[in-house]
Amino acid sequence: MLDNMETMIDWSRAQFALTAMYHWLFVPLTLGLAVIMGVMETRYVISGHDFWKRTARFWMKLFGINFAIGVATGLILEFQFGTNWSNYSWFVGDIFGAPLAIEGIVAFFMEATFVAVMFFGWDKVGKKFHLASTWLTGLGATLSAWWILVANSWMQYPVGMVFNPETVRNEMVDFLAVAFSPVAVMKFLHTVLSSWIVGAVFVIGVSGWFLLKRREKEFALASMKIAACTGMVASLLTLYSGDKSAYQVAQYQPMKLAAMEALYEGGTRQPLTVVGEWKIPTMLSFLATRNPDGYVPGIHNILAGGHTTNDGSKALSATEKIARGKMAIAALSDFRQAQKDGDQDKMDASRRTLEENMPYLGYGYIQNPDDLVPNVGLSFWTFRIMVGFGMYFIAFFALVLFLSWKNKLYGQRWLHRIALWSIPFAFVASQAGWVVAEAGRQPWAIQDLLPVNAAISNLSAGAVQTTFFIFLAIFTILFIAEIGIMVKAIQKGPESLNETDKKD
Repeated sequence: MLDNMETMIDWSRAQFALTAMYHWLFVPLTLGLAVIMGVMETRYVISGHDFWKRTARFWMKLFGINFAIGVATGLILEFQFGTNWSNYSWFVGDIFGAPLAIEGIVAFFMEATFVAVMFFGWDKVGKKFHLASTWLTGLGATLSAWWILVANSWMQYPVGMVFNPETVRNEMVDFLAVAFSPVAVMKFLHTVLSSWIVGAVFVIGVSGWFLLKRREKEFALASMKIAACTGMVASLLTLYSGDKSAYQVAQYQPMKLAAMEALYEGGTRQPLTVVGEWKIPTMLSFLATRNPDGYVPGIHNILAGGHTTNDGSKALSATEKIARGKMAIAALSDFRQAQKDGDQDKMDASRRTLEENMPYLGYGYIQNPDDLVPNVGLSFWTFRIMVGFGMYFIAFFALVLFLSWKNKLYGQRWLHRIALWSIPFAFVASQAGWVVAEAGRQPWAIQDLLPVNAAISNLSAGAVQTTFFIFLAIFTILFIAEIGIMVKAIQKGPESLNETDKKD
């Protein structure tokens, strides 16, 4: 029975990861292209030069292809909360569902409305109105990302709610705390800015292909300049948001940080591991505590407890947390029984016990302290892949901007090849970031509140396996279709103004 449950959990996690990772192949490119094509159309409206209209329309076409397939995968992702994670949805649906509902009602409909004007409104509405629709489409996509990231951030840092033992649900008491938590703000900035990097690398890579083919020289060089400027600004700001996010991880998810650094035995003046034996002295302590002499707990320290936490209290051991979690579960059961029996005194006593131990409720579902340790190897290496590519892109954008400033960008065929082959690097880095964020907080569906083994639906492992492979086939077909359509659109190149005018 236990083996079947573990199999069910593994397949449910695999299915959700599959859907999320496929969805995230499309979202960052949508967010990145939205900014770049918005800048290009702005230049068209300011200058009146039809060159910029033609340029903006080309990238807008690629945006549209990507946008459509991204929507399809996103819808499936949200439905999975009700199918595979029904206990999760029941337990925190009042909180988690609010930002998703706002995203669907406000942000998604906003971008769905203006995207029609953006694509079909050329020369049918005024230039300024069309420009506004382009930026509002991008704003709608960004607001969609905001509310989705608010929901995800709440899973990493649950705030603004209170547990109701009568309904066995967490209920929202402070919407602003949920919507504007420090984790949500930083996650939004880091995610959106890194998506701009993906869009910038994509534009530079495709433009590099045109230059390799000795086609559309003026179009390609202009696109590369705008994309490189966007990418450089985004890269530098991503450094800032990444530093802030890492500090928050140290404060609220110390086990994730320990896994990211493969830090088993912590201490003061901890070095930051680059790779292997290459370490930067005291850097981890500084990044995690803002003090080079600060104490950073390792995996064994967190499990054993006894060290001083960020709020000045003594850390409980994993065993103590599990014991208190079981006390919370027992108190909840006693409260429910007393409620049925109409025993008010016992209800009050059980409620007090529950409130005292509520911060550890989720630990009561943990079978073994070692289950609290995420996959260290996966967290360690994906974090370095993400950071490594981030450093690479800063150098990449700087090089493109330098050669552009020197008017030597056209003749550097080696750079055009590097640009083209850098496109998959951007997507790998983007995916690695999400692996760090999500795999690093396991076994928690909601940090310290609800583990994945208590969040799943009562389904058979076989049913989830079947749908996993169905989704795998569907998503793979959609992905291949998108690449095929994208390649054809790129090979065709920007349409002439005569062609676009005829369509309009």
